[in-house]
Amino acid sequence: MCSDTAVPGRRWDGTPTRTPRVRALHVAPDSPTRLVRSAQPGRCRDCGNRIDWFPHADTTDNGRFASLHPHELLAVGVPATIRWHVGSGTAHPAHDGTPWCRIPHTALCPARHAPAAPTPQITALRRHLALHTRRLINNGTFTAHPAPPAPAWKPAAAEQCRPARPVVQLLCVRYLAMHPVDAIRCVSQTRQRRRCTRTVLDTNTPAGVWTLLPAAPPSGRQCALPTGLMAVYDLTHLPYSEQLRWRHQHCPDHTASGAADLALAEWEPFDPLLHHQHIHTRLPHSTHTRYHHRA
Repeated sequence: MCSDTAVPGRRWDGTPTRTPRVRALHVAPDSPTRLVRSAQPGRCRDCGNRIDWFPHADTTDNGRFASLHPHELLAVGVPATIRWHVGSGTAHPAHDGTPWCRIPHTALCPARHAPAAPTPQITALRRHLALHTRRLINNGTFTAHPAPPAPAWKPAAAEQCRPARPVVQLLCVRYLAMHPVDAIRCVSQTRQRRRCTRTVLDTNTPAGVWTLLPAAPPSGRQCALPTGLMAVYDLTHLPYSEQLRWRHQHCPDHTASGAADLALAEWEPFDPLLHHQHIHTRLPHSTHTRYHHRA
């Protein structure tokens, strides 16, 4: 039996009938990154467990990102050397004095060695992640594929003509790409709230030039660097706006659209010592790019 004296906006028992207003995600004007917060989670390539990507607060880290465990932990059970905290969307490798802290995934990854003197909380969490990795492998949802070593008998002429991870030079910096040049995908968000399917390389915009450059650029390092020439996809001859578009990993439609990013730009600063296996001594064969031999 319903009451005839119900107040407008309330149910018969007096509870409010208001429903929470649905708010769409947006990028704050003072945010240090254009990445939507709900799009930052990912999965570790070595163990398949969930991680959260955050821009590193240290500006001297060459724009790299930190992979943190997705949950906060009690700071009492975490060694001080691996305590992190997140502030204003960036990760700081230090404790902020609160009872909780974040921890890098590298300290918990079952595929890596345990940190020195792990606490019982860290040991239990590593065991939990190891069991979850085993469950993912048994279910067929995750497969660890270690990179096989290159055979010693492979001749130099059989070198791949399409580098899987090419070296790209833009804004006077060399980067190691995660995908071939024609497969680098835009990271912007579409109106359907999905990642753009277009590639950064577009037939209607100026393209880069494959050229041979010294493998070891001039630097102040006092160590033996690789010598000789290497294939580099050079973009330095393009206008600054075009190089910036490549650095942000946007297609021409999302260059100045203001749309949020649904993924992190996958550029990795190239180091000839760490990435020597990605150095190619001859130019790739492709019908979509130009070539130029530079002494």
